[in-house]
Amino acid sequence: MTFFVIMSEAQNNLHIMKKLTALITGASSGIGIELARIHAEKGGDLVIVARREEKLDQLKSELESKHGIKVHVIAKDLGAPTAAQEIYDETTSAGIEIDYLINNAGFGGRGKFHERTWTEDHAMIQLNIVALTELCRLFLPDFVSRNSGKILNVSSTASFMPGPLQAVYFASKSYVQFFSNAIAEELHDTNITVTNLMPGATETEFAATSGMDKTNLFQKTVSARSVAEDGYNGMLRGKLDVVSGLTLTQKMMMALIPFLSKPMLLKQVRQMQEAK
Repeated sequence: MTFFVIMSEAQNNLHIMKKLTALITGASSGIGIELARIHAEKGGDLVIVARREEKLDQLKSELESKHGIKVHVIAKDLGAPTAAQEIYDETTSAGIEIDYLINNAGFGGRGKFHERTWTEDHAMIQLNIVALTELCRLFLPDFVSRNSGKILNVSSTASFMPGPLQAVYFASKSYVQFFSNAIAEELHDTNITVTNLMPGATETEFAATSGMDKTNLFQKTVSARSVAEDGYNGMLRGKLDVVSGLTLTQKMMMALIPFLSKPMLLKQVRQMQEAK
């Protein structure tokens, strides 16, 4: 009898899970594609967003055939000022109710601030900060009206410190951490949670596109899958912060941050960002 009760509960949970839809930005590679796969494995439908439509279509075919779910593709450059509103309008017009908003899209770039182009750093601010914030602002009122929903914002362990040679990137990820934590507290009396995922050096396209693959920091990386699992599970549990993918050395350094003088910390971070 107990066996049938457990089986019945499991089937009910699966049925409930199939009704949940996650919107994931930056879903064409890295942590984003793994988050999409994890959600699909649990029976959830998806809205996947990225610039590369071909990659999204491939992922859609993979997940729909493997898991019998529905995947809605939105090929969109979140760096465009109107992108967030267009994504919200498209999901609303399609009658898709978003249960999990996962803001994963972001990029970095190495170099001295005064030598990098303003176009590059402006685009980084637009994607890492503005688009993420606007998507939260657009979807949160719907979550609040239903009194349900979860947000997972992907920042970085870079959010704990200033980042010489990646000044804008580190600052943008600090914004994500503090913004996420603040709105989580604003929602303390609701059933809505906001989780801040802070990955360390991870096996993604980020290292090559940002130039960090030439540094000591990215000589040892963890899999995007393991980081995605940590973030997704933390989101389900409603955790405030999730740190994932740190090596033992990196964990030791993170523990030392509060005890280092600011000049010493800045020097150490700069040295980590320098090309070998």
